[in-house]
Amino acid sequence: MSIIGWIILGLIAGFIGSKIVNKSGEGFFLDIALGIVGAVVGGFLFSLIGASGITGLNIYSLIVAVIGSVVVILAYHMVLTRKAG
Repeated sequence: MSIIGWIILGLIAGFIGSKIVNKSGEGFFLDIALGIVGAVVGGFLFSLIGASGITGLNIYSLIVAVIGSVVVILAYHMVLTRKAG
């Protein structure tokens, strides 16, 4: 998948994942970054359980990326709350 495909998938997955986690989003660029990292994490997690990871710019890959981005955003929030508290 091209870098443009990863950015598009990351933007969509990060946006959806941040809306699931905290309803307001993290901001345009942070949503993209967390979404791309989430796509990689989601692909890794799915490959651990024997499923295929990111296969291209399609619905299955979007679902994998959203699940990964939710995991990454939750971890991001845990790190932020530890630093603040």
